[in-house]
Amino acid sequence: MTDTKNPGDKPLGLGKTLTLKRPVEQGTVKQSFSHGRSKSVVVEKVKRRVIGPGDKPEAAAPQAAPAARKPAAPSAPPAAAPAPAAPSKAPSAPRTPGVVLRTLTTDEIEARDRALADSRLREADDRVKAEADATRRAAEDARRLADREAAEARKRDEETRRTQEEESRKKAEESAKKRLGDETPAAGVARGRVATAEDEDETRRAPIRRPGMPARPVVPPKPERTKAGQEKQRTRLTLTTAFESEEERARSVASFRRRVQRMTGKVSAEPKEKLAREVVIPETITIQELANRMAERAVDVIRLLMKQGEMKKINDVIDADTAQLIAEEMGHTVRRVAESDVEEGLFDAADEEGAAVPRPPVVTIMGHVDHGKTSLLDAIRQTNVVSGEAGGITQHIGAYQVKTPAGSLVTFIDTPGHEAFTAMRQRGAKATDIVVLVVAADDGVMPQTAEAINHAKAAGVPIIVAINKIDKQGAKPERVRTELLQHELQVESLGGEILEVEVSATKKLNLDKLLELIALQAELLDLKANPDRPAEGIVIEAKLDKGRGPVATVLVQRGTLKGGDIVVAGSEWGRVRALIDDQGKAVSEAGPSLPVEILGFQGAPEAGDRLAVVENEARAREVTEYRQRQRRDLAAARSGRGGGGSIEQMMSNLKTAAGRQEFPLVIKGDVQGSVEAIIQALAKLGNDEVAARVLHAGVGGITESDITLASASGAAVLGFNVRALKEAREAGDRTGTEIRYYNIIYDLVDDIRKAMSGLLAPERREEFLGNAEILEVFNISKVGKVAGCKVTEGRVERGAGVRLIRDNVVVHEGKLSTLKRFKDEVKEVQAGQECGMAFENYQDMRAGDVIECYSVTEVTRSL
Repeated sequence: MTDTKNPGDKPLGLGKTLTLKRPVEQGTVKQSFSHGRSKSVVVEKVKRRVIGPGDKPEAAAPQAAPAARKPAAPSAPPAAAPAPAAPSKAPSAPRTPGVVLRTLTTDEIEARDRALADSRLREADDRVKAEADATRRAAEDARRLADREAAEARKRDEETRRTQEEESRKKAEESAKKRLGDETPAAGVARGRVATAEDEDETRRAPIRRPGMPARPVVPPKPERTKAGQEKQRTRLTLTTAFESEEERARSVASFRRRVQRMTGKVSAEPKEKLAREVVIPETITIQELANRMAERAVDVIRLLMKQGEMKKINDVIDADTAQLIAEEMGHTVRRVAESDVEEGLFDAADEEGAAVPRPPVVTIMGHVDHGKTSLLDAIRQTNVVSGEAGGITQHIGAYQVKTPAGSLVTFIDTPGHEAFTAMRQRGAKATDIVVLVVAADDGVMPQTAEAINHAKAAGVPIIVAINKIDKQGAKPERVRTELLQHELQVESLGGEILEVEVSATKKLNLDKLLELIALQAELLDLKANPDRPAEGIVIEAKLDKGRGPVATVLVQRGTLKGGDIVVAGSEWGRVRALIDDQGKAVSEAGPSLPVEILGFQGAPEAGDRLAVVENEARAREVTEYRQRQRRDLAAARSGRGGGGSIEQMMSNLKTAAGRQEFPLVIKGDVQGSVEAIIQALAKLGNDEVAARVLHAGVGGITESDITLASASGAAVLGFNVRALKEAREAGDRTGTEIRYYNIIYDLVDDIRKAMSGLLAPERREEFLGNAEILEVFNISKVGKVAGCKVTEGRVERGAGVRLIRDNVVVHEGKLSTLKRFKDEVKEVQAGQECGMAFENYQDMRAGDVIECYSVTEVTRSL
């Protein structure tokens, strides 16, 4: 023992507790990944100790000891458990020897019977349901069995077909081998050896079946995957392997697969299942929107339309019927909706019972022009409206309310009588309760009288005949009554039901009788309306006033119109700023059958539009925007821009427009009805060669924008009862645009007719002059061929048109260049004289030919 310390000696001591461990074997497994990556994993293998029959599991003893000790703690309570049982053994109180049962009452017996009956009913229902379920399950089982048998039959048929195909393929291969016959014996022997080895291998691998063993199903061998090349050994990519390795690195299979997916856009080759959708189709829809709702390509929709003969573009508008046919053709279901749902509840809302009160009748004065309609109304109103109309004819529709001598109120509507204002008369008949047909006693029934009768019959309103001008000489009221019979109007004096009265507007005769007949007819009709509701009415006339803006003459039909109400009429809306009656006075409200002028519209509505009061501005904008879209779509469909139509329509339109000239016009008028009448009158002037084209028509004065439009298109500007603004006049002088003013519709139509007649090509009229026969043809130097002729009929003039006729066939048509008699040039040669003729640029003349001479005059045409 020394004091020195050897570094190699280890101290003796118990550094840690000595324990017995299980024997563990460790190993390392190397895993390889793509791109040359690898990883080493440590694998441990624990050997378990096998316990023999004589050994005792020592390790289990310490675990069993705590388990034995745990139940010892709760063992005390069971020992004390019998303590509560002691009282049960004590003698109890003396009880009665028997129990007396109470009898059930009648109500309890009935309740028990009802409960038993309900239980029986439930059992019967359950039994019926169980039988129905069993029947349904049996039907489903039968259906499944039938489907399974059908599938097995199809499978057998498929296997039979495959077997036949395999046999036919083998036979074809054998016949091909026999036909070729170029195989070497060595190859045959080698194949024989290979086959023998394969047969032995198959025999060795075949399972041995012993007696009593069940037969195993024969599993067909899996086809071996053909390897594209030698399997590549993957190693870790390091600098050494990258620079010193001899083999060339290539893309992995996973990398190549990812590259293919990127190039193809990961689109699977399997066809996607087509989904059937429910397509919501409005009244009109574009092709692009229809394709989006069906989740189809717009090209497919256009192709389907082309098959049906419709040439469309992607932004074209089609109607709901066409869209439904396309959607159903492509396998989708259709649900039709209408944009007009925004108008629901706007008109004709039901009134409460008993809320209606009597209202004044609305009477329309109708008849032929100059039969005294306005004069008769003036006599009733004791005013003079005729003097205010240009030319003494009514060109505006007017509405007035008159108080009769009896104290009742009557609303009169005066309509124009001449031909151009057909639409005004039709609007008047629709808004009226009674029609007073004015017929002049000296004229009788005229064309516009018959038209007024037809309008009244179409509106279904009663007619009162007023035979006017009975004070004139030559008046024949009986003739009027007889002519009315031709139009199925039989007056009371002839045994009919039509009321009649003979009046004179100038002498004011029998006007009280006319008012009495109107009151009688109104009493028979029992006219009532509810004033305590939102107002409804019809626009009689509309105009654009310079100081007041858009003004609409409205006849209130139901409800009461008040100042501040939000109204909708056609495609325009507004808030009522003022109400003005027929006397020019401002009123606070307008009840049923009262005509008023409304100020406050955003724009001038169209005459004939229905008017309604809405609850707020949002509803008014929604309705007007829908109507504006509807008007735009209708205009586009009419002009052909929105829908190209079929190929036949396109070709016919091209042929029609090829030789037609257009007369462009810009029209501005004082009221909407006059502008409408002018457009209808101009539309009747055209023919196949020339037609009037209205570029723009509106209400109000002529503005600078109207002049700009007219100058850009070479159009004329027509103003009817309006004037041009100062800026518009200066623009017209600067651009040379013609502005014409009119206050009588007849003068306007006549001027446009004359201007359009100037665009017509003149008519060529041919006049026969005479015939000459060629006797001899002379060939003169420096002149050419000259025909010696004799005039046989009429005369021949120099410069006139000639035809050379040979054997009754025209061989040349041209003009004479030379006409000589003897050696002198003459202007004409009479019949029976001889002359020499030469044609311009034609020399082929023969003896015996006939020369026909004629002259052409041009005559100006008119519409």
